[in-house]
Amino acid sequence: MWELVLALVVLVAFVFLLTNGMNDASAVVATMIACGAATPLQAVLWAASVGLVGAIFSGAAVAQTIIGLLDVPVSHQLLLVLLAGLTAAMLWNLFTWKLGIPSSSTHSLVGGLVGGAWAAYGASAVVWGWTELYMGNAELVGVAKIVASLVISPVLGFLVAFIVQVVLSLAFRRATFWVNKPLKRSQWLLSGILAYGHGANDAQKMVGIISLALLASGVQSSVEGVPTWVKVACGLIMFFGTLFGGWSIMKTLGTGIFTLRPLHSFNSQFSAGASVALATFVGAPVSTTHIVSGTVIGAGAADNYRMVNWDVGKHMLVAWCVTIPASALCAAGVYRLLQWLTR
Repeated sequence: MWELVLALVVLVAFVFLLTNGMNDASAVVATMIACGAATPLQAVLWAASVGLVGAIFSGAAVAQTIIGLLDVPVSHQLLLVLLAGLTAAMLWNLFTWKLGIPSSSTHSLVGGLVGGAWAAYGASAVVWGWTELYMGNAELVGVAKIVASLVISPVLGFLVAFIVQVVLSLAFRRATFWVNKPLKRSQWLLSGILAYGHGANDAQKMVGIISLALLASGVQSSVEGVPTWVKVACGLIMFFGTLFGGWSIMKTLGTGIFTLRPLHSFNSQFSAGASVALATFVGAPVSTTHIVSGTVIGAGAADNYRMVNWDVGKHMLVAWCVTIPASALCAAGVYRLLQWLTR
């Protein structure tokens, strides 16, 4: 029976990664398409290809952060926790994708894992990280590290984009329309950097989950030395998820927040790419959608804050705040159901 549960964990992890690609990967190309730097097909194919490379050849820092979120016995019951968390996160992803709400796949995954572990072992099964942060050596671990990265990353993206927009506006204040051409061309490189970081960051989350599942089932003796097939499979799933795309979310980010011109899109791509790359380097799991949303708002606010659709930002903020508790509650319910079915 547990072999079947392991297979289900891997399968649901792949489906979640597919919904992640449809949900978050759309943010990678939204601004590029909106300003006319590329057609939707060109942008999606480019982002999917570079994201595949990032998923396969990235390190394991983000995966280790996800693994460190739980403090539970390595047993078959852990498989049920992972399956419940992934199922809840996947359902929330599909729900927000259908409505075109740019919510965070990372938020839903964290909420799902926390809810599943809490239902199985109690609150002590979750590495909250507050003790290490306030009572220890000010070390960021567990939930504290993930929450900090999820909160700080879009704020950082906003601030960087705001500053860059002010600087570039001054630098190009006497420029004519000819400057749009090199700005559009440069976005291929910048979107490639963002896509690589997105593929590396998001694929690593599932690599960590699958590693835990293989450990809990006895297939692996440790979470170190992840099998190559896991990375390749996660990269390919991300590739196809990006191809399917979240077109409604692209519309929200590309045109629903601020009317983007090439300079704004260049700024957004640059700021978001730098933020995601930094987060991946330090092992912080972040939401690409969060960061791109922050950079678009930052660029728009620096140019003309009256033209920013702040209502979109408010709606996204509400969705972000709801995601973790909603996913956690859903995961707790799914775990109880799985526990009953496996008796």
